[in-house]
Amino acid sequence: MISNIPKWAGGLLESLVGQRAEVIATIHLSPYLKKVRFQANISRMNFQVGYASVIRVNETAYRNYTVAYHDSRAGILDIIFHIHGNGPGSEYAHSLRVGDQLYISSPRGHKVYDPRKQRQFLFGDETSLGLACSLLPFLKENKHTFAFYFELDDINKNVPASLGLENYSIYPKNQLFSDEERVRELPICVDSDWIDANFVLTGNVKAIQTFRKVLKNNGASHLYAQGYWLQGKKGL
Repeated sequence: MISNIPKWAGGLLESLVGQRAEVIATIHLSPYLKKVRFQANISRMNFQVGYASVIRVNETAYRNYTVAYHDSRAGILDIIFHIHGNGPGSEYAHSLRVGDQLYISSPRGHKVYDPRKQRQFLFGDETSLGLACSLLPFLKENKHTFAFYFELDDINKNVPASLGLENYSIYPKNQLFSDEERVRELPICVDSDWIDANFVLTGNVKAIQTFRKVLKNNGASHLYAQGYWLQGKKGL
């Protein structure tokens, strides 16, 4: 999905594929992470782990967001926004209040969950927490062996626990995941039992590239990579 389109085209797009939603609750998980609950008629939406919905964040800009939780019968869905103060998506999410209305597209994208793999691994940062929340119920229901690695700012390190996530390790943002040698020493890369796992790498593009290279060199073949942001670039 392109990140910017003309205002008139945006209006047409929303009328064709958008679903009007209302903000019914907001909660700050930390000063920089905000969970917003929307209510809408989502009964016909196709929710798959890894799919993202498009939201119009100003007159011409659009951003993709993973749905962290949904209940089609109740008509509710949750999105976790990273409020980093550096772009129209962050500014728009920060401004959302109960009663606000907007259009949300039906989720689409690539499936990242492969139930055939006993071991499942997810790497990401603040932008990946919604994906982890949507994935967790399937991992537990199907009794997978799983692990989450999160690269988080110190102020956000308690958020995974508040979201009820399990089997996670938290790493500081100290360039670890940009250093191949240090990545090779991570437990997930050292333990040969994980070579055949379903690896899902998300978040920071540069960190993903390093992690993916190390895993491939180790013999991992079932890899899914999706960059959510890149330093100096807007609108991934």
